[in-house]
Amino acid sequence: MSRASSMRLVALWSAFGLVHLVTAVAGWLYPSQPMGDVVLVYEPWSSAALSGGAIVGVTETWVYPQLALVPMLFAKILSTPLIAVLGASEAYLIAWAALVTVLDAIAFAVLVGRSPSQPRRIAAWFWITALLLLGPIAMYRIDAITVPLAVIGGLWLVRRPAAAAALLAIGAWIKIWPGALLLAAMVAARSRMRVLLTAAAVSAAVLIVLVAIGADTEIFGFLTEQTGRGLQIEAVAATPFLWLAIAGAARIEYSFDILTFQISAQGADAVSAVLTPLMAALVVVITVIGGLKASRGASFARLFPPFALSLVTTLIVMNKVGSPQFQTWLIAPVILWLVLDRTRAVAPALLVLALCAFTCLIYPLSYDALLRAETLPVAILTLRNVGLLVLLAVGIRALVHVPARRPSTTRE
Repeated sequence: MSRASSMRLVALWSAFGLVHLVTAVAGWLYPSQPMGDVVLVYEPWSSAALSGGAIVGVTETWVYPQLALVPMLFAKILSTPLIAVLGASEAYLIAWAALVTVLDAIAFAVLVGRSPSQPRRIAAWFWITALLLLGPIAMYRIDAITVPLAVIGGLWLVRRPAAAAALLAIGAWIKIWPGALLLAAMVAARSRMRVLLTAAAVSAAVLIVLVAIGADTEIFGFLTEQTGRGLQIEAVAATPFLWLAIAGAARIEYSFDILTFQISAQGADAVSAVLTPLMAALVVVITVIGGLKASRGASFARLFPPFALSLVTTLIVMNKVGSPQFQTWLIAPVILWLVLDRTRAVAPALLVLALCAFTCLIYPLSYDALLRAETLPVAILTLRNVGLLVLLAVGIRALVHVPARRPSTTRE
């Protein structure tokens, strides 16, 4: 390795470590409790499971797939030596930040290797920048565990498809969104059958274990638990209602059942009800487009990135929930796009960085003002949500324009 390459690698790893430290510390300093979920729900869930109490996803219905409990439990175990000195909450927060940093470091090492190419260096700098702009919400949520799994899985799809599929399937059993990358791989990759069979085997193994420990009636609770949710204030579809709230024609109310702020207004429930069917329909349309491109010989490098990004963005845009950590989902497909097809990934990458910055300005920096329906945070959130719609359009447009290697045959 040349001296210049060594210096670039040192710069990347130094920035990686510094940004993770800054982001972790910012969680203690920013307003609106950006670490709230970790200390207020993850830690109690873990403590209950380890002390013989209720086990979420097993003895009671849970909003997350069951493997999400595994990193929560691991963080609790890691925190044990620190509890006597720092207390249970602070120890758990530190253990959680350390766990996320270690997982990110493993994925970062897979990305950059010992002598990264220029596309991989650009992708690495993108990841570092996105984390810095998004702030503590990028670390202090269960979604942070799935990002490195998705990055490694995506990078391994060509040379290690079985391992890649296993990682993506595990990620989907922690938080559903990596399943979008898995679906794109099943369509776009040449090893699609190996990907499909591996993902099915991992899911079967998870289901067998869950049934064995008594989770039979709660296995798919993470799907049914979401059906009764209202329209969360940060969701893309909630944007018009926030402007109505400024005018006094809508209200922002807190739901104690699901611990989130929702829109209360005429028509909000109807909008919420149609979002999931619309999401499913758009996923089908995007998958059909991707399937047609794959059947006509489109290359994996051109097809997979916009395909995966379009699916992931659909899960955000058409969601009745608009949690700020959803922006972390966009990081992995853009990293993969930068690695596989850097030139066409520039616009999506810049859009995602802007979305991360806008999201941090909303939560946690101006969230209290947003809850009061003040004009400035509503305007920032509107820009963020319009940006998500633009990103979806950019992804679908790129997918439609993926070239086929062979022309489709036509009959006279």
